Amino acid sequence: MKKIIVCALLLCSVATMTQAQGKQYLGIQVGFTQPITRLNLPSPGKENVLNPTTYNGFKVGFAYDATIVAGFGYTIGLNYTFAANKANWKSVGSNTYPRAYASQMYHQLEIPIDWQYKFEIAKRTWLLLYTGPTLQCGLAFNQKGYLFDGKQELPDTQGNKSFYSQEDMNDYALKRLNVTWGVGAGFQYERYFLRGGYDFGLINPYKAYQFTEMVNDGNPRTRGRFDQWQIKLGIYFWESKK
Repeated sequence: MKKIIVCALLLCSVATMTQAQGKQYLGIQVGFTQPITRLNLPSPGKENVLNPTTYNGFKVGFAYDATIVAGFGYTIGLNYTFAANKANWKSVGSNTYPRAYASQMYHQLEIPIDWQYKFEIAKRTWLLLYTGPTLQCGLAFNQKGYLFDGKQELPDTQGNKSFYSQEDMNDYALKRLNVTWGVGAGFQYERYFLRGGYDFGLINPYKAYQFTEMVNDGNPRTRGRFDQWQIKLGIYFWESKK
């Protein structure tokens, strides 16, 4: 049912955006992003625990902005995103390697489709509000492990792993496709714009049906969502005459 709702929202977005257009812009954008993977870990006799992992990175891409009528319009983008994280924890049962590390990096393409409302606060100056879905397609999401012997980091014998491989990651394997819903606000002065907001994951990105021995509710699937904070700065290099 959730997949049907997501598809319907995307189709409604595209249908709305085929309407007659007023002012149009085309530009480039770059920004900071902070993706967050939120994982529900079932625990015996307890409520599921939400374990967030935060990444930091950047995104760069194109933005198309069109007004339909009276300040209401939409934007469509195409972005490349890179983000990374380095986690560390104590090694259990090992005196030789008291700590372990994992370096994680991912690359993905995004297509945000947002409805927006602009209101002019001064000549050629607008405030804007927006909301809408984003389709994400993962290109690569890898983890490299390290062990620490108290003096230096040593590569883990397990080597590189892909989060898109269930053989590599078991319970934590991810799907390449994800859909989020974002809300945010921004500012535009002439051809320069600044936009920032938060995207909430709409679908469960995890592949695995694991933790069977830990739960008895008949639904032992690894569950969670993929969210992100973002802020983007850009410039429109083309503007219609309308």
